Amino acid sequence: MARKANTGGADAANSGRLKQIALTYKMTRKADPKVGLVVAGVGIVVLGVLLGIGFLIGHPVYLGILGFVLALLAMAIVFGRRAERAAFGQMEGQPGAAAAVLQNIGRGWTVTPAIAMNRSQDVVHRAVGRQGIVLVGEGNPNRLKPLLAAEKKKMARIVVDVPVTDIIVGNDEEQGQVPLKKIRTKMLKLPRLLSGPQVTAANDRLRAMGDLMSNMPLPKGPMPKGMKMPRGGKMR
Repeated sequence: MARKANTGGADAANSGRLKQIALTYKMTRKADPKVGLVVAGVGIVVLGVLLGIGFLIGHPVYLGILGFVLALLAMAIVFGRRAERAAFGQMEGQPGAAAAVLQNIGRGWTVTPAIAMNRSQDVVHRAVGRQGIVLVGEGNPNRLKPLLAAEKKKMARIVVDVPVTDIIVGNDEEQGQVPLKKIRTKMLKLPRLLSGPQVTAANDRLRAMGDLMSNMPLPKGPMPKGMKMPRGGKMR
């Protein structure tokens, strides 16, 4: 019974993985119609080269098996890169694209989307890891600069000893912008300056700051002139 259960679980996992690959291929093909031909061509070339070497040295079977394995590996790598490129191409320019990239950056990062936003829907996301705090802004660069500066000033009172890096998403690299597809690489290349306990402490402080801001009582409209606060500091 245990063997049957394990076999059934493995079959279900394999079926789910194949469905995911098929779905990824369909999505990639919409943006990259030649993906199938390119991947197949890479596999045929790798297999053909290894098989040809095998015939030359007199070991076609061994080199054929090796070529088949390496061909599958090369096809997987090429397909993965083209699928990633197609996904970034579809996300680019869409609201929240940077947040989606940050959510998949990998282990060791704590990501908080949309910590700041203005009326024009320019938004700032935050990621905390061994590299420190990274603020990622997406929207109009001119409007994002004061938004990022205000957020850094706010955090400077809470996490004084933690380095803060700001990134503006965009394709004008001469102006210091970072393309969407390069955000992950940019962040992972930053020097690791914090230990694990320091990262935890920084996250706790930032979380507390967020809780304080969300729990702060704010009037829903402008306060009438001459209005006095009741004793105890509470408004009715």
